[in-house]
Amino acid sequence: MRVVITGAFGFLGRRLTGALLRTPTLRGTPITRLVLVDRIVEPDSVVATNPLVDIVHGDLIDRLDDVFAEPVHVLFHLAAAVSAECEADFDLGMHANVDTTRALLDAARAQSAAGGPTPRVLFASSLAVYGATPELSLPAVVSESSLPVPRSSYGTQKLICEQMIADCTRRGFLDGRVARLMTVVVRPGRPNAAASGFLSSIIREPLAGLPAVCPVRPDLRVALASPGRTVQGILRIAEAERGVGPGRLEGPAPVNLPALTVSVAEMLATLRQVAGDAVADLVTITPDPAVEAIVGSWPAVFDSSRAAALGLEPDLSFPSVVQDYLADHPDAVDGG
Repeated sequence: MRVVITGAFGFLGRRLTGALLRTPTLRGTPITRLVLVDRIVEPDSVVATNPLVDIVHGDLIDRLDDVFAEPVHVLFHLAAAVSAECEADFDLGMHANVDTTRALLDAARAQSAAGGPTPRVLFASSLAVYGATPELSLPAVVSESSLPVPRSSYGTQKLICEQMIADCTRRGFLDGRVARLMTVVVRPGRPNAAASGFLSSIIREPLAGLPAVCPVRPDLRVALASPGRTVQGILRIAEAERGVGPGRLEGPAPVNLPALTVSVAEMLATLRQVAGDAVADLVTITPDPAVEAIVGSWPAVFDSSRAAALGLEPDLSFPSVVQDYLADHPDAVDGG
């Protein structure tokens, strides 16, 4: 089985790669090649020397001939431009998110049409496909049947890709699956250009002894998932067989990954509880209307019945999320 990960050297791509290399099977079938695709390649020595791994370096839309040089059985499409950069540069977002995904789907379709295997494609979408307007408010609890009305270019681009994947699946070109990710917290490393990036930085930076800015009001509620739960959800949806009943993927609709709902104030209170006043006081509340307009339009409470039917559950609590980060990244903590 040849498996491809796009965006493989991003944060979630690295986590997914690690999970697949620890147990190199999918659906009970051994992985014979794991193809890692990204514009920026910084492989660690373990990944670079693993005999299962091939690395494709460059813009995905320019390297699809290499990706599909041999049959692709499963493809995890994680590569994307993120929310704030899509809002700042419309053309960048359309190229990276819509044009590239369209080209990828065309390549998958060509493989099937040529008599090759029908690839199973897992697309990492986002809760940003949802939004509220004065004319059309969100329900108190959002489910997959709630109408997506994105309020950002990023959310719109993700929704466009979802619909392309659904139509390609309907027509038998590929076996598409869509996982709508919650905001992943706590992300290690440097901040990225996501509008939601502050939800990690208000924890990560103070723990490292650095100041952080919170650009939204503390009572804002958000839907979060830890990195571990997110990768677990991606793998489960990719592996699930279609059909009716527990543990099976029913119908073509996307799956909202399980969400832990907390307020920003509760997040900061957890930081204070775990790390003390001096650390928590490194966070400054400085409202940014542009950031709050994006993040504040996203739902915070989800009905996760479809995910639960696949055996997926949300994180137990935000303190458990922070403790997981501390255990996984002791070197990123001041004095750690």
